Amino acid sequence: MPLTRGELERHQLERLNHPDDGLGLLRRQNEFYRHKLVDASLPVASMETLSEIPFTLKSDLVADQEMHPPYGTNLTFAPSTYTRIHATSGTTGRRLKCLDTKESWAWFTYCWQEIYRAVGVGEEDRVFAAFGFGPFVGFWAGFEAAQQVGALAIPAGAQTSEQRLDWLLESEATVLLSTPTYALRLIEVASERGMDLTKSSLRHTIHAGEPGANVPSIRARLESAFGARCWDHAGMSEVGPWGYQCPEDEGLHIIETEFVAEVVAVGGDEPVEDGELGELVLTNLGRWAQPALRYRTGDIVRRKRGECACGSIFARFPGGVLGRADDMIPVRGVNVYPSAVEAVIREAPEVVEFQVEVEKKREMWELEVQLEVQSSADVDDAVRRVRDSLHSRLSIRAEVRSVPTGSLPRYELKARRFRIHR
Repeated sequence: MPLTRGELERHQLERLNHPDDGLGLLRRQNEFYRHKLVDASLPVASMETLSEIPFTLKSDLVADQEMHPPYGTNLTFAPSTYTRIHATSGTTGRRLKCLDTKESWAWFTYCWQEIYRAVGVGEEDRVFAAFGFGPFVGFWAGFEAAQQVGALAIPAGAQTSEQRLDWLLESEATVLLSTPTYALRLIEVASERGMDLTKSSLRHTIHAGEPGANVPSIRARLESAFGARCWDHAGMSEVGPWGYQCPEDEGLHIIETEFVAEVVAVGGDEPVEDGELGELVLTNLGRWAQPALRYRTGDIVRRKRGECACGSIFARFPGGVLGRADDMIPVRGVNVYPSAVEAVIREAPEVVEFQVEVEKKREMWELEVQLEVQSSADVDDAVRRVRDSLHSRLSIRAEVRSVPTGSLPRYELKARRFRIHR
């Protein structure tokens, strides 16, 4: 039987107030959160009173690790009890080290199992992880959770894109795990080799690590090239895997049995009404070894609640994560998110890769867009259409020019297509 909204909130409160592994435990044993919980009323009586706990920022956690090396004070247990370590990619500053005990890592992979169940991945599947398996948590949990739901987990690290494509076909993989950027790269390489990926065994592609799979133009390109259903997924190293794409395409669902979600004003503290643009704030309910309480993710979303067409009562974000609070660029008076720029550029099928240079000129931010265009296409026409679309869709004027094929960088993990020269 699915939970009602009231039952879900009671479940969340029980997890927060559990005597053995909840907020009380953190106030007793976690030095970092002891200070944040000193004035909080425990046990938490309602979700509204959760706001008594101060927000947690990534900068707080990074500063704590710098002041108390190597792992900081956000450790609820003795260091000897931790069995895994991962680290953020460091794209917005110093990397943050994230530690897990056996129990908290089991919770992490459980969240990924929930994603697989929503997508319909199970024992008959073969899951191909096109991922380098470095310190970034990436698809580590997805790889292990694939085994836990009975699927065959196929490692695809330490290989060239050509080797990965051969291995993908040889292993008859049915599910691809990758960033959307790297999936586009595999499509590019397959095209260069004359490979038709629609003839592979793939039936699902699951993407995370950056926006992209939530963008209609990119999703359409991925589904057309692979001949498989494209799924978005959201998570963070410091918070956990928190969201999956609605099977009925109603948005990105939050796994609310494992997370408490709030949406607050961008740059402010007050909650916003459902449907309004705001910043996602998450509290995880199962990673008590190194928790995140009221963590400001920086993700920009619009929340919608109420029963979904797919039958879930979990809140959802139509359009997925719409951007990052720290990525917004005021271009000639227009607030622009990189994901919106990419969505427009990707609508031009001739564009193979792109780079955006953002510079301040005469006290105003301006964009230069560099495009790699298929050699068989009309380059001048592609450049003109991208320029016109950026103006008509986003109300921004950008300098758009073509560059030689192969001159722009390719990425396996998070792309760095936007270079902001501050």
